[in-house]
Amino acid sequence: MKRVYLDYNATTPVDPAVAEAAAESISNIYGNPSSLHAEGRASKNRLDDAREPVASLINCLPSELVFTGSGSEANNLAIKGVAEALAGEGRHIISSAVEHPSVIKTLDYLEGKGWEITRLSVDRAGQIDLAELALALRDDTVLVSLMLANNETGVLFPLAEAVRMAHEKGAFFHTDAVQAVGKIDVDVKTLGVDLLSLAGHKFYAPKGIGALYVKKGLELSPIIHGGGQELGRRAGTEALSGIAALAKAASIAKSVLPAESERIGGLRDSLKAGLLNSLDGVVFNAEGSPSLPNTLSVSFSAVNAESLLISLDLEGFAVSAGSACSSGALSGSPVLTAMGLDKAVVEGTLRISLGRWTSKEDVDRFLEVLSSIIERLRKS
Repeated sequence: MKRVYLDYNATTPVDPAVAEAAAESISNIYGNPSSLHAEGRASKNRLDDAREPVASLINCLPSELVFTGSGSEANNLAIKGVAEALAGEGRHIISSAVEHPSVIKTLDYLEGKGWEITRLSVDRAGQIDLAELALALRDDTVLVSLMLANNETGVLFPLAEAVRMAHEKGAFFHTDAVQAVGKIDVDVKTLGVDLLSLAGHKFYAPKGIGALYVKKGLELSPIIHGGGQELGRRAGTEALSGIAALAKAASIAKSVLPAESERIGGLRDSLKAGLLNSLDGVVFNAEGSPSLPNTLSVSFSAVNAESLLISLDLEGFAVSAGSACSSGALSGSPVLTAMGLDKAVVEGTLRISLGRWTSKEDVDRFLEVLSSIIERLRKS
């Protein structure tokens, strides 16, 4: 049975060309980039070359990139790095209630160390209110950290305006763009952000490689201490094979946007229409908000998402619930709960995310199997 992967927001398969770039680096470019001999210089050249396509993907300078081990590390470096560097100027940070755990828990950590955190609410469409942001901004606000795209609902925040408001108050702006980079056009200059996090495994590179954009001139305290790698911003010998893979993935992503985004958006819309035509009791979460073209958060009445996930997996389909799994127990999604959705909606939600290898045939087969499973579950 051919399996159909519809969980691209969790992670993506590695593109064969990206895997080849990683393998070539592992086999042939083995020197330490900090070494002065020929092998070291070859690695340093490969490292420098790799910055170009990643920088091009988000329209920044190559020197403004810090390679990290993940998107979570990039988020930690951005938030802790700015907070500690500017602790003498203010200890107030603004974020939202629906950020990724790597942002939420970093802010919880800083709160325990004496920083004051304001968490903006979201409405039933998963959207922030810029008027609430305006009221939250203070003279001692040093950082605003808001995601570009939500990992569960795909909702896009109005970042350009939020950045303008933060800058007027003298605050820096960080965005967790992990779910957006590689799926839509992301331009740090258009957004105006000072820091931006990305992760390779969200756009067909391996897990274990990410990057942080740090605007030129921004002071940042490192959170990993050691050697002077990455201009002193992130110690540790660079993971060159992962970086080479990230560079190749970035190059491919830039070449296929926006055509691939349009193709995937068309499949998502076809899936949405098919669900409405074939099933009753279908609720699309975050309706009315701009969103990623590949993401659909949908709830089915009188159906438990855990049972639905298991049944779909047995039929060869990989999707996620709109709920977080912890210690084997399915608990309500903090994102959907923050949106004020009813418990029954939260417990019946699937997150379906499409990607580079999703076909129309996959969507049609998924609709057919899903309808059959839901009818069976509702009768049981």
